[in-house]
Amino acid sequence: MIGPFVNTIAIVSGGVGGAVIGERLPNNLRERMPLIFGCCAFGLGIALVGRVSFLPVPVLALLLGSLAGELLAIEEKLETLAGTLRSRIDKWAPDKAGLDQKTFMDRFIALMIIFCVSGAGVFGSMDEGMTGDASLLIAKSFLDFFTAGIFASTLGPMVATLAVPQFIIQTCLFFSATLIMPMTSPEIIGDFSAVGGLLLLGAGFRLCNLVSFPLANMLPSLLVVMPLSALWARLFPV
Repeated sequence: MIGPFVNTIAIVSGGVGGAVIGERLPNNLRERMPLIFGCCAFGLGIALVGRVSFLPVPVLALLLGSLAGELLAIEEKLETLAGTLRSRIDKWAPDKAGLDQKTFMDRFIALMIIFCVSGAGVFGSMDEGMTGDASLLIAKSFLDFFTAGIFASTLGPMVATLAVPQFIIQTCLFFSATLIMPMTSPEIIGDFSAVGGLLLLGAGFRLCNLVSFPLANMLPSLLVVMPLSALWARLFPV
């Protein structure tokens, strides 16, 4: 297992490095680059949504998953946890960017989605678990390093903490790949990609400060889309 470790090191080093040199970066770079990353999230999201196999499946998965997320108040709990962690980190590494709580949380949650549940991370982990090829995760690591560095220049060292949930998710996917992949089909993978694309679109909106989608509450959609896609294929075979 190489990819998850490399990806974790990339986020930690990028997050810490960006927090350290953040003040030395030009203000226009620190403020405008998140908009560029938001634009990239839009593009990736649209590309992934285009892979959909059964259009009603990702729509239903997003509705059911978001309903479960709202009832469980996942986003509110994550914001509380992140706020507590931020206050503790500020004691030894004060936030010099001065972002208000809403802007901070908008960017932090969106960044969590991009790091932890992007298509490259999910499929890269499963591909390495099945074939031993870590190239996709290593390629993702280069992008994550610079992304973490740019965002850490305004969000501070909190960005580095996102390496923890990412490592847990990628490790679980790595070890479960041999169980999950044989039960999938190109149609199921396509519908799963489409839901991931919708989440990336929501992340793009948050990064660009356009609409604050409840991304964390939408995460359960990723858990229900594969069973729904398999059921749909059985009920309505093409």
